[in-house]
Amino acid sequence: MPRALITGITGQDGSYLAEFLLAKGYEVVGVVRRTSHHSYERIDHLLDRVTILPADLLDQHSLTTVLKETEPDEVYNLAAQSYVPTSWSQPVLTGEFTALGVTRILEAIRLAWPKARFYQASSSEMFGRAMETPQKESTPFYPRSPYGVAKCYGHWITVNYRESYNLYAVSGILFNHESPRRGIEFVTRKVTDGVARIKAGLAAELRLGNLDARRDWGFAGDYVDAMWRMLQQSEPEDYVIGTGETHTVRELVEIAFQHAGLDWERYVKIDPRFVRPAEVDILLADPSKAARELGWRPTVTFAGLIRMMVDADLARLGVGR
Repeated sequence: MPRALITGITGQDGSYLAEFLLAKGYEVVGVVRRTSHHSYERIDHLLDRVTILPADLLDQHSLTTVLKETEPDEVYNLAAQSYVPTSWSQPVLTGEFTALGVTRILEAIRLAWPKARFYQASSSEMFGRAMETPQKESTPFYPRSPYGVAKCYGHWITVNYRESYNLYAVSGILFNHESPRRGIEFVTRKVTDGVARIKAGLAAELRLGNLDARRDWGFAGDYVDAMWRMLQQSEPEDYVIGTGETHTVRELVEIAFQHAGLDWERYVKIDPRFVRPAEVDILLADPSKAARELGWRPTVTFAGLIRMMVDADLARLGVGR
């Protein structure tokens, strides 16, 4: 039975990946910080089927110990300070987790169990002020936030360890991927939760920033499949993962409110507090390499994703459409 180690197992991607790997017959070990206050809500239904061990991306020794104890076939590093706005208020902490944390886990693999295949969660935020559209594996990085800068470090240190120590180490450059398990602070979930709260009579408005920002949004459940496929190849390579379609925040808002039978223009207010210091105007993936070499394609449409999220938030609040 293959064994996988997942950092960030309590997050959106970690929970979907754990489900995916269990369905494929893996033994799944999840790493959590002993001091973490994150709930196990997303993996509650999996706790009797996964092993949870304490370790911390800030602590080299704990990571090395976990690698020695578990000897995993695959390691998925999904843990990070992953909220872009927080990276401006906590840039140093973001660097410690999202950049140097990658080095610590790679070093743990090198020292304790170099046979493991390693997946690093890279991000489309590395492209930032994109030098070309759409963005592919060879597009230069131009990050526009401390988070994007930290992800660039994590990406390049993964390349460095692959080439320096002959590790099977890859990065998936994932574009925005959402789900009903998305954190409430992210714009897609902020919108779908806001719609549900307005429908339930718990809120009278929804405050947002730049409605013209464009993103390539897909379903997180599809994207964990791509992560796994990257670790099944004969040679380690990096891949861009996205839908190849771009949509504005305004389109997101229109679909979400319409699905609940509401007129968005009555409820949405623009608030300058939610406009980024340096905006990323358009991120659009060219996932053709992943389609060609991994056989990966998204299965959930943008509209289908938003409706799925609205339905989940309405159900959570006990409200029908």
